[in-house]
Amino acid sequence: MDCIFCKILKGEIPSKKVYEDEFVYAFYDINPMAPVHMIVIPKVHIESANAIDATNSMNIAKVFEAIPVIARELGLEDGYRVITNIGENGGQTVKHIHFHILGGTKLAGKLV
Repeated sequence: MDCIFCKILKGEIPSKKVYEDEFVYAFYDINPMAPVHMIVIPKVHIESANAIDATNSMNIAKVFEAIPVIARELGLEDGYRVITNIGENGGQTVKHIHFHILGGTKLAGKLV
């Protein structure tokens, strides 16, 4: 598998880690779109939200349990945005489900 996020998890590609537990890994985005921009991934490879099912949904639940912990650690008490992209037309560039945490400023109400 040639997945950049799986390579990050294996330590083959460096990242600036923010959070890690048994199920979840979070790191700074290398192309930030806000003052605070993290990527949060499950440690198991799931291609996108379209691939979530009864066999792997617990991993996504663990991501969403970690997100508020990460947000608090980053000082995002005033709010933040969580985004995932699905498929090429949805803007997904890495085929490993991931969630962007954006914050650190008042974000625009419109996404597009």
